[in-house]
Amino acid sequence: MTTVPERAPLRVMTYNVKGLQLSRPDVVAVVRAAAPDVLGVQEPPRGLLGWFQTWRFARDVGMSAVVNGRGARTTALLVARGRSVTGASAVKLPNLSGRTARGVAVATVDGVRFVVVHLSLVRDERAAHLSDLLVHHVPRMRTVVLGDLNEPPGGPTWTTLTTVLVDVDPMGDPTFPAIEPRQRIDAILRSPDLATGTARVPSGQPAQVGSDHRPLVVDLLR
Repeated sequence: MTTVPERAPLRVMTYNVKGLQLSRPDVVAVVRAAAPDVLGVQEPPRGLLGWFQTWRFARDVGMSAVVNGRGARTTALLVARGRSVTGASAVKLPNLSGRTARGVAVATVDGVRFVVVHLSLVRDERAAHLSDLLVHHVPRMRTVVLGDLNEPPGGPTWTTLTTVLVDVDPMGDPTFPAIEPRQRIDAILRSPDLATGTARVPSGQPAQVGSDHRPLVVDLLR
């Protein structure tokens, strides 16, 4: 009888980097210390050279920016080199509030679908975007959603998401604001057919000052 070897865990991280405007070296240090295989970014650099700044950031943390700019808008997706990536795309979301234009980064990495979100501060727009995502972009199997939900647990967004996905850190530490976190608004959620290890919110000086959010990291056990 041939034994099929177990695949190594896939380390997954979500991080709102606030455009790399606060302390880029500290954001780089936080990511390098965590050593993720998949990094969902919220608030990547924008503007004419935003795509280049994100590309350079990915290079500096030893990853590749597989979704960067254009329709992804407020999100990006970085993947460690050597991973299999298919179906990478940027999805524009309708600007219903007249405020920030938002988008979603999606790709399949080593057979798992990743969806990176940065949901609206406006409740009605958040609900409309979430409904569209669940219908069109979030499969019910082998899927991980990474993102800044702009809402604490118990709100309608979390309630809707956790009817179809599993919160990997239901009793986890808060992530915002970074210096003295009080709210857990950043999340990683997985489909029920996947499993994860213990999630953690990095601490220490770089995590406190690199951005206005702290990241969330977990190992996906495949």
